[in-house]
Formats: sequence, C-alpha cells, structure tokens
Amino acid sequence: MLVKLRPSLKSYLWGGKKLISQWHKQSGENTVAEAWELSFHPDGPARICGGDLDGTLLCDAAPPSAWGENCRRFSRFPVLTKLIDTAQPLSIQVHPSDEYALAHEGQSGKTEMWHILDAEENAFLYLGMKRDTSPEEFLSAIRTDRVCEFLNRVPVKAGETYFIPSGTVHSIGAGVTLFEVQQNSSVTYRVYDYGRRDAGGCLRELHVEKAMQVIDWKRYEIGAARKERMLGRCRYFTATRCCGEGTVGREDSFVSVTVIGGNARIGDLCAGKGDTVFLSAGEFASVKGDAEYIAVCVDGTA
Repeated sequence: MLVKLRPSLKSYLWGGKKLISQWHKQSGENTVAEAWELSFHPDGPARICGGDLDGTLLCDAAPPSAWGENCRRFSRFPVLTKLIDTAQPLSIQVHPSDEYALAHEGQSGKTEMWHILDAEENAFLYLGMKRDTSPEEFLSAIRTDRVCEFLNRVPVKAGETYFIPSGTVHSIGAGVTLFEVQQNSSVTYRVYDYGRRDAGGCLRELHVEKAMQVIDWKRYEIGAARKERMLGRCRYFTATRCCGEGTVGREDSFVSVTVIGGNARIGDLCAGKGDTVFLSAGEFASVKGDAEYIAVCVDGTA
C-alpha cells in the first residue's frame, strides 16, 4: 500500500499560522499548533487522501501485517509523527516511561525526537535539568514560579535535531517550527504553564503529582545537536533525512515519508512541502524530484 495522508490538525492556544501559510495545512481555525501526519492514535488519526480509499482512516486500512516484522514486538502501532509550530511557548512538561504509562494511563510512554525546520531569532528549547535536582526543591520552584531557572535553555537553529527520552522535563519556546517523531502516545504531564488560561478563562490543568513520579532528576547532558543524515534511532523509531532522487521502502517495516522542502514524485503520488506518504512493509517506490524529506520506520536492530 502506497498512500498520501491527510493529517489531523490541532489548534492549541500556543499554535501559530505557519503550518497554514507555509506548510499548506487547510484548517477552519486561524492557527494550527500541530499536524498529526502519521497517526494511528484515536485522539487524532490520519486519513488517506485521494484514490479509492480517500477519507479512510489509515488505522483501518493498514492492519498489523502492513506494519512489518520489526513492529511485531509492539501491541499497537509504535510511531506518531507531527509538524509543530509555536507562536507561544509550550507548557513545561514531561512524558512518562512505558512502564509508568501502561500502568497508569493504558497507553505507551513517550520518547521523542525534534528536527528543527525553522527558528526565529532567539528561539530556544528547554531540555532537562541544569544540575542534579531534588523533588522537594523543584516542587518549591513550581510553587514560586521559578521552574525555568532549573532547566537548560538551548538556542536552536534550522537543521538541528534533539532527542528527548521519556522522563526529561522539556518545552518548545516560541517561534519554532519542527518535525517531531514520537512514540504513539498522547500522555503529557504539565508541570508549569505560565499561569495561562484556556478559552473558557480557566487555568489549564497541571499534572504535578504524576510528573513528580516520572521526572529524571539528574543533570541532563545536552551534547551537540545532531546534524547528520541519521536524525534519530531507538527501539521505537528510526528517522533519516534524505535529499533528491532514490528509492524508499523496506521489507521489514512500514516507511513514512514527510516532505520538508521541494517537490517529489513518490511512485505514482505527487508530494510537496508538508505532505506525508505511507508505504506498508514490503512496498517500494522510486522518489523523483528535488525534495528533501524525512523517512521514518522501525529498525529491528535498534
């Protein structure tokens, strides 16, 4: 199966307009925070765009046999990919491990990877603790609006990639557009949200008690941002940046292709900036054109 996808769009209060104006996402809202490109998740499933299966949920059209041998170790589809645009910063948050999330939320944990597509001047991320920190002093910081003082503030530029293991306190600052590859989970524990209120005028819910049980309190070693062709690789996903003509597909895994620049013809499908194409395991397609794209799969050796 080779199909183009129609993402599920999310209009959270921190979202911007770039996914509409620059990434061709059509929405009835004025802003789009996230486009869930490759998504089997019930909170925002992707649909097939065009062809005989137009409008069909990808999760209905692609059974486990289409995911590939490398996904057999997972009880559900393992990956979710997104395009994200921030006009305001995200909340300070953390995601749990598989063990905690399965026990308390009924879904997997969330390790993720961010590839920066665009960053305005002075844009940054928060990534992990500056130093070893105790739960008691961090809880005090939450209560006194000093959370950000404990976190690494990392300036970012287009082309950089950051890997965020579960348990890492993090946030995306304003003025960033990125491609995210993550475990197929929507579990997020907000630690701090700058006192923002939702559309109804209520303070947004925090999840401090759960967050305190899953945070990695050790100093986070940032290291150099990855700029290689291989963007990220773990047991849950592998992401690779590719340019120009070639072939995509694997016998042992599905492959998703998200175009981040230029135009491509993938098999018999035309794909431009912001488009995502899904290939089931065992499906191969030629890539023609000048596109830059990110291919995502599950590598059995990771």
